[in-house]
Amino acid sequence: MDVLIVGASAAGLSTAEALRRLGHDGRLTLLDAEPHLPYDRPPLSKQVLAGAWEPERARLRGQAQLDALEAEFVRGERAVSLDVAGRAVTTASGRVLRADAVVLATGLTPCRLPGQGGLAGVHVLRGLDDALTLRAHLTGGTRLVVVGEGVLGGEIAATARGLGLEVTLAGLGPAVLGDQLGPFVSDLLTRTHAARGVRLRLGVAVESLEGEGGRVTGVRLATGETLPADVVVVAVGSRPATGWLDGSGLALGDGVECDSRCRAAEGVYAVGDVASFHHEGLGRRLRLENRTNATEQAQTVAANVLGADRPYTPIPYFWTDQYDVKIQAHGLPSPAAEVTVTEGDPEQHRFAALYREGGQVTAVLGWNMPKQARLLRRQVLVQPLTTA
Repeated sequence: MDVLIVGASAAGLSTAEALRRLGHDGRLTLLDAEPHLPYDRPPLSKQVLAGAWEPERARLRGQAQLDALEAEFVRGERAVSLDVAGRAVTTASGRVLRADAVVLATGLTPCRLPGQGGLAGVHVLRGLDDALTLRAHLTGGTRLVVVGEGVLGGEIAATARGLGLEVTLAGLGPAVLGDQLGPFVSDLLTRTHAARGVRLRLGVAVESLEGEGGRVTGVRLATGETLPADVVVVAVGSRPATGWLDGSGLALGDGVECDSRCRAAEGVYAVGDVASFHHEGLGRRLRLENRTNATEQAQTVAANVLGADRPYTPIPYFWTDQYDVKIQAHGLPSPAAEVTVTEGDPEQHRFAALYREGGQVTAVLGWNMPKQARLLRRQVLVQPLTTA
């Protein structure tokens, strides 16, 4: 069997490694639009952006480990179409790659604000080159405005404050990570940002970017206030990178729609941020954007490519590091849940908490308490449904 993996970041590379561990000895090809060796993305908004890590340290594997895979890496080639029936991928250069099985691992594309493309000093942060370009523009005295109060926006704001920059965080939500963690935890995190000197302009929409001479000078809010800026980072979310699959015949909703085996069509699978899969335990569709999911889902995809019949039923997990705060969440926290602190004290900046909805534990969270969060994880019930 020949296997083609489109996307050589964490999900794609983990799938390739899992295939080899499971005994696949056929041809293995990884196609990726980036010219770089596979690298990890979570450090980009933290260690790499801060300058604590050079780019090489973010690599997922060394050259010797990549060579040991005995795979062909086709780098710097962007996929532009997929022939599902023929299991063939065409690249922007016109090259056609065929295989017996195709795994889609193309990840995400950052959302942008109208007009940002014409202004210097406006950035997104998705890839390594984005992080290095932004890092070069963050110097002492720089006035930075981060647009977006989600995980990425919060991490960039925290990193920039650590570098001594003047930082303003603007976002439509009323609190940092409010949509992800609910009011109890997000209010604590918002106060942490304020205590570290971040100017907060939350709960208001961004109306436009302002510039002079082709360079950004500020961010105008719907209230009429303009936030002065030398550099702006737009972190208003991402969308699954599925544009190249238009017309392929695959179901493309919020990502590549798959069954519980992560199969989008016969011989075609999806993994990582781009995959929208049916979770048998929850009885609904999920798409998870985090590093842990990329690795775990790859194990199931690899097994199913090789003939297994294994559903993917994870307990969702994500983490974020901001300042000296390490937040780890297992399950599906939501703003509607009732939150109960079970250990520690929020005022002492260390606690573990349970999220409950309808009397059921739907998530656990640790704030500088990773061990306790892992122990509580067993209370989150996510299992395949059984029939009588």
